[in-house]
Amino acid sequence: MEKRELTCIGCPMGCLVTVELDGGKILSVTGHTCKRGEIYARKEVTDPTRIVTSTVRVEGGVKERVSCKTREDIPKDKIADVMKDINRVTVKAPIKIGDILIENAASTGVPIVATANVQEA
Repeated sequence: MEKRELTCIGCPMGCLVTVELDGGKILSVTGHTCKRGEIYARKEVTDPTRIVTSTVRVEGGVKERVSCKTREDIPKDKIADVMKDINRVTVKAPIKIGDILIENAASTGVPIVATANVQEA
């Protein structure tokens, strides 16, 4: 039997959650104080994903960079590849919140979207 201890990121409580597994099958989840903790722990040990936040270079804008994020969570093991795509891109101003900056980051099917506005210089 395997035990994994996680700090839950499902809510601000940051509970220490313990997941007991046997052959990859979840036997129990303990330590959470809300339902989100159990959901997070089960997902984290079977299919960990993350939202990636960063910035993208801007050409011709009042700012040199615009904040951005993945529109949805991506597999955790794709984070480095997504960051490589983000670091390769330069977008032209103007940019509005929600604009798609990269259509299909690291072949995940998930776009990178702007989370701020940048006006033209």
